[in-house]
Amino acid sequence: MSPRSDIFLLYCARAARGFGDGFAVIILPAYLSAIGATTTEIGFVAAASLLGTALATLAVGFIAPRYELRNLLLAGAALVVCTGLAFSNVENLALFALVAFFGTINPSTGDLGMLVPLEHAMLAREAPDHERTRVFARYSLIGALSMAAGALAAALPDFAAGVGIGKIGAFKLMFYLYAVLGLVSAALYKLLPHAPAHEKTPGAPLGPSRGVVYKLAALFSIDAFAGGFVVQSLLALWLFERFDLSLSAASVFFFWATALSAFSYPVAAWLARRIGLINTMVFTHIPSSVFLILAAFSPNLWLTLTLLLLRAALSQMDVPTRTSYVMAVVTPPERPAAAGVTAVPRSLAASISPALSGILLATSFSGLPLVVCGTLKIVYDVALLFSFRHVKPPEERA
Repeated sequence: MSPRSDIFLLYCARAARGFGDGFAVIILPAYLSAIGATTTEIGFVAAASLLGTALATLAVGFIAPRYELRNLLLAGAALVVCTGLAFSNVENLALFALVAFFGTINPSTGDLGMLVPLEHAMLAREAPDHERTRVFARYSLIGALSMAAGALAAALPDFAAGVGIGKIGAFKLMFYLYAVLGLVSAALYKLLPHAPAHEKTPGAPLGPSRGVVYKLAALFSIDAFAGGFVVQSLLALWLFERFDLSLSAASVFFFWATALSAFSYPVAAWLARRIGLINTMVFTHIPSSVFLILAAFSPNLWLTLTLLLLRAALSQMDVPTRTSYVMAVVTPPERPAAAGVTAVPRSLAASISPALSGILLATSFSGLPLVVCGTLKIVYDVALLFSFRHVKPPEERA
């Protein structure tokens, strides 16, 4: 099978996973509420899921060099199946939290999980250097669109009564569907090739690139911490309180913001081929942060929404370029560990700042979280540029 066919299989698996994640993350709290869990208990389950996901992502990155990527992907798909089946048949809260901790449903909107560093490493292995960023841009685009489609599918339990199915029964059927999508992913992973013989030699998870990876992880954590100040729910809350925006208008705005972010991924790949990965990350990110800061001071709704849409069109262009850069500046055996080490701190850092943002929203200047976010992101961008402007990926070296 050709590398292009292998990449297509990974794209299809990403679409299946994204669709499942898109509806699972929404129906999970709704299901828990329907079976009588309190908001505190739901928060506990979400925290257990986030912690378990982060630890699993980090762990798989470190064990991956000792095993074949294809086999680890199959194991991850099997865990997806088990997660769906378990959630369909468990109603005890303690067991639910246990399944959440060891399972694959991630309560965050970001793409974090044990399969992510494995798919990143496999894509980097199959893609030539000059195509790598474009491959990751398509991967990110497929992930975003499939999760959006899954989010729409989360409304299906609301229509269950019309066909004689109770709401709790409908939730369980959705979890069974999640398990089926795990089987689909496993079937796709099964078609992937075995690793070449020279890549099967066990080695240290992080070797010669350890310093680079740790420095990138630290910088990415600053970026994620900053982003946590304007997570979607808090940005919506600010728009509701600042401009009395209606729920329907907010849904339309966030749809277009998500669409602009998703379709910026291919543009990022095009731009990176012309000005480089680091330059693309920095010189699209800084203007997006400026737009965010300006939105905090905007006097009317339409100008604010325009500035936020401009920010959405630029703010995520560093997603495929960041992944491509990490995969490019480490050795092939280090790629799974590098993906995990740079992803997990981002998730943990982003989980801290929303609580601080809630406090800042209650101050006399409610736009303060936007200013803090934009300022911290500019600091991150400048630090990234000065720290890594001379560390070139293979395709940019003279």
